Amino acid sequence: MECWYYQKLEDGRVECQLCPHHCHISEGKTGICRSRRNRGGVLTSDVYGRPCSLAIDPIEKKPLYHFHPGTKCLSIACTGCNLRCLNCQNHDISQVSPSEAGHYNLSPSQVVELCKEHHCPGIAYTYTEPLTYLEYITDTARLAHEAGLWNILVTAGYVCQKPLKALLPYLDAANIDLKSFSDDIYMKISGVHLQPILDTILAMRDAGVWIELTNLLIPGINDDRQMIRRMCQWIVSSDLANNPLHFSRFFPRYKMQHIPPTPIRTLKEAKQIATEEGILNIYLGNV
Repeated sequence: MECWYYQKLEDGRVECQLCPHHCHISEGKTGICRSRRNRGGVLTSDVYGRPCSLAIDPIEKKPLYHFHPGTKCLSIACTGCNLRCLNCQNHDISQVSPSEAGHYNLSPSQVVELCKEHHCPGIAYTYTEPLTYLEYITDTARLAHEAGLWNILVTAGYVCQKPLKALLPYLDAANIDLKSFSDDIYMKISGVHLQPILDTILAMRDAGVWIELTNLLIPGINDDRQMIRRMCQWIVSSDLANNPLHFSRFFPRYKMQHIPPTPIRTLKEAKQIATEEGILNIYLGNV
């Protein structure tokens, strides 16, 4: 499958224009996400139609608490991610190449039929970073809408605005990881910048997508109370005070095994800060 967003460069390389990394990819190589490959000067997706994970989940697991609560969704994921989070809990599928994980063969129409077969009212693109296989989810989401199904994106939000704009008409809801409110911390822990994530949140808001935000609090990393307050102030100033904010508890994972779980006290203090700043719907996760 040829990717939609790239530019051919000299000497056979290509520049991927899906996300702000703008990877320059040599023949036979992939970008940071490990799933978009240069084949003969053509950028192709190694995972289109090849999901590595399928499940039926409660919608609250995404987490989405204010979008069709009590329903279930078909969850689907392909390998790959354009972040390098040191605490990734799904690193066995997000931080590997497609050849290192098993997969199903499912076209977009087959995904929609599978969703209907299991009486799920919607599809969630989740577990890894769905924006790295944007062509697959866009084709699937378009068919899902035609079949009367809704589409959910669970994402870190690191994407360029032009590709995102093409997907937005088919999205109904999204949970976006707002991992911190510091560019330095984003770079240190995840290898990306903060501003593109904020741009994604605002673009989804403007497109009428229902948004819920998740902030995983890691002890000693992103639990500074003043930073949490600045984040909450930005949320309120962005007209998102009514959108749920999920403060989630960290547990040792992947390359952050040395950090202890988040104290419950920290989550309660974060909730108090969010309440003081005017956020109306606040939930504590992993507690």
